Amino acid sequence: MHRHDWRELPASVRAAVREHCGDVVDTRTPDAGRNSHFAATLHLATGGTVFCKGVRVDSNAARTHRREAHVNRAIHTAFAPRLLWRIETDGWLMLGFEHVTGRHPSLTPGSADLPVIAETLSSLARDLTPNPVDDIPSLSHKWARAKPWHRLRDDPAPGLDEWTRARLNRFAALEPVAAELVTGHTLTHTDVHELNLLVDDRSAHLVDWAWAHHAAAWVDTAFLLIRLIQHGHTPAEAESWATTVDSWRAAPSAVDAFAIQIYGMWEHLRHTDPRPIREAPTRAARRWAMHRSGE
Repeated sequence: MHRHDWRELPASVRAAVREHCGDVVDTRTPDAGRNSHFAATLHLATGGTVFCKGVRVDSNAARTHRREAHVNRAIHTAFAPRLLWRIETDGWLMLGFEHVTGRHPSLTPGSADLPVIAETLSSLARDLTPNPVDDIPSLSHKWARAKPWHRLRDDPAPGLDEWTRARLNRFAALEPVAAELVTGHTLTHTDVHELNLLVDDRSAHLVDWAWAHHAAAWVDTAFLLIRLIQHGHTPAEAESWATTVDSWRAAPSAVDAFAIQIYGMWEHLRHTDPRPIREAPTRAARRWAMHRSGE
């Protein structure tokens, strides 16, 4: 996705943004994230800052940006940025958010960022239960429809490893169990990784709520586990860290079906939409699935 510079935006769009936040004297484009046609911290003549992101309304990304606006307008938590304004003009959807300072965390073993992230995940689960956002999709329903293991079983991808290939029938049979397992009444992010986290010494913020669903309170911690494995934790070490998150301690004693299903999601995506960025999380998800399978 081509990332536009502030000066490349239509003059009418820039004027609409200025109506909401005042004159823009400088912009800073983030290094991470490629899901928006425009994303930058706007430095204002007043001395303030706003984080602004935007997409063309005729793009596929417009749907997820609208969901993000819907979610951030409705949630009231100190651990997610507030939506300040939303503009739709001249073929562009522009969102202005409270600017959050911080850096992307380290997820490596022993990182001082991990206790801060655990506290944020605990607080978010408390703040967002029950789910405060109307008309938000259910993760359980999404997983019931997705059926990645059924698809891989019925049309095995070339290059699928032997361990996985030998278990396709078993994994496909677990898909309804996984869909039921994640049922819940918490607003969850479902895309928790280091590039969607901003930390300082005291707290962490979770940004980019475009894939929010209502689900069980513990699932965001579970989604982060494969990222910890990706960054050097063993599966057992990652699960040990998860016990420091309050909502994880209320999770079912066996999350085997979740681990296997999330691996199926990554494996199917890796074969149907191959990109280099898919490889590391798929390997990490496979390791967790093998661990939960006792292998």
